[in-house]
Amino acid sequence: MAKPDPGAEGSDGPRPQPEPPDHTRHAAGTGSQAGKGADDRLAAQLDRIRQHPVVLEQQAKRAQDLQLRIADRITAFAGSMNFVYIHVTLFTIWMLFIEPKPWPTLTLVVSLEAIFLSTFVMIGQNRQADFQQAKADHDFTEEDLELKTNTELTRQIHALTTELHSRLLDEPAQQL
Repeated sequence: MAKPDPGAEGSDGPRPQPEPPDHTRHAAGTGSQAGKGADDRLAAQLDRIRQHPVVLEQQAKRAQDLQLRIADRITAFAGSMNFVYIHVTLFTIWMLFIEPKPWPTLTLVVSLEAIFLSTFVMIGQNRQADFQQAKADHDFTEEDLELKTNTELTRQIHALTTELHSRLLDEPAQQL
């Protein structure tokens, strides 16, 4: 498992987001293509910085595997209204012009399509479960580190407070 970018978020909390340079803000208002490209690149870079390290790792993993990219595209298309419109059109044409009633071939095609689409749904659910587990593991590690840091800081504050009290309370007694 790849390690998340330590610069994206440290033990002292999230890093402050950089402000875009003045020249890119002004270039966007002028309508120049060079300025727009710079703004797009900057926006993409800022989006990567703001995302959870597990999200970045998951995206990189999915981008490397051709099968996962194909499954993602099929799942995205199957979950769109274009998919519905195409199917309504194809089924209507099939039932009216291609095959007489009771449409045995259409029934077979639709059944096979349902089998494959349900497989892609399961792939998507497995991917989401893996992602949630990886994110939960990362969050647990970060929270555990933060708890340990806070506990140590609390102990140090207690030690300093105790020493200050002893110095402040002992000094007036010595002066008397």
